[in-house]
Amino acid sequence: MPVTIGVPRESFPGERRVALIPRACEALSKLGASVVVEQSAGTEAGFPDELYAARGARLASRSEVFGQSDIIAQVRTLGANPDAGRSDLSLLRSGQILIGFGEPLTAAREVPDLARAGVSFFAMELVPRITRAQSMDALSSMATIAGYRAVLLAATTLPKMFPMLMTAAGTVTAARVFILGAGVAGLQAIASARRLGAVVSAYDIRSAVKEQIESLGAKFVVLNIEAGGAEDKGGYAKAMGEEFYRRQRELLTEVLREQDVVITTAAVPGQKAPILLTAEMVKALQPGSVIVDIAAERGGNCELTHPGQTIVHNGVNILGPLNLASTVPYHASQMYSSNVVSLLKLMVKNGELTINREDEIIRETLVTSGKEVVNARVIERLGLAPVRAGEGR
Repeated sequence: MPVTIGVPRESFPGERRVALIPRACEALSKLGASVVVEQSAGTEAGFPDELYAARGARLASRSEVFGQSDIIAQVRTLGANPDAGRSDLSLLRSGQILIGFGEPLTAAREVPDLARAGVSFFAMELVPRITRAQSMDALSSMATIAGYRAVLLAATTLPKMFPMLMTAAGTVTAARVFILGAGVAGLQAIASARRLGAVVSAYDIRSAVKEQIESLGAKFVVLNIEAGGAEDKGGYAKAMGEEFYRRQRELLTEVLREQDVVITTAAVPGQKAPILLTAEMVKALQPGSVIVDIAAERGGNCELTHPGQTIVHNGVNILGPLNLASTVPYHASQMYSSNVVSLLKLMVKNGELTINREDEIIRETLVTSGKEVVNARVIERLGLAPVRAGEGR
């Protein structure tokens, strides 16, 4: 029997993405796999059922999708969907493969639950940042969308226009946008703000990104502060000491006085986002200014951020948007689906399932297997012992 890949409808509140788009069904068919999709799974992302059927997928109920599939592909698995996702535990079966975002570095309850269910869980957050895995890097895909959307949110909230305009009524000066953090989201925010005509500057503790910032037409802000070892081996920014952040906040306050928009993007995987903007620092911004805190899901880079809300503090608009990628569900699903298919190509060949744990990508992404938590990074971060068969909940 060929491998069957199942795509359930996402159950997290407000989640509009789908794990595999119709076009992916053809790519998977070439691997010898079949695809079964829950009815209406792609509707909110702009992919109606008839498109899946036209590409060879079977449509089924949720229980049938779980019951018939060797591999379940989701956007949000249990760890990233701790409430509604719990009802899927009873639908999973031992030996099944589960792929998706699952917050494995913080899901202290959910990861052991998946282990006890006997599934092999592959967390898309853990795809290593190596050249061979670039096509599978879902975090970067979603960060690209978040950076783009953050700029649009800022532009529609700011009581000014972004570009400089020469008009019969006089000259309109360009808005000044400051990006804190120049990872994937930050670089996309820089590019998007520049396209809208803003004067853009950016700061990152990793001085190595200076060239990337400047190549997009932004000014790299230099702070007189030591930031050696600011990047981990995976290419992500590392958490720094409190003394570093204190000095950083002090120097950044002066930069803020000139800005109309501040977009913060600093996040450390599996940890609370560092506070880069204190309430005192926000006072440096003029009334009407806008802060868009992309790190709101991790608690926020701004001390005043209320995740999921927009507040006004001393005339400054502070936005704490959640799940920005889901607000552009068509292209977010397209990009995520491509990431998942690339990962599946390592597992499915000629219709047969092969899990090669000697492969670095497989080894680093696999969280649970054989009723055990097997990922060393997850075990260390959560303080877990491997969960073995027969252990109680």
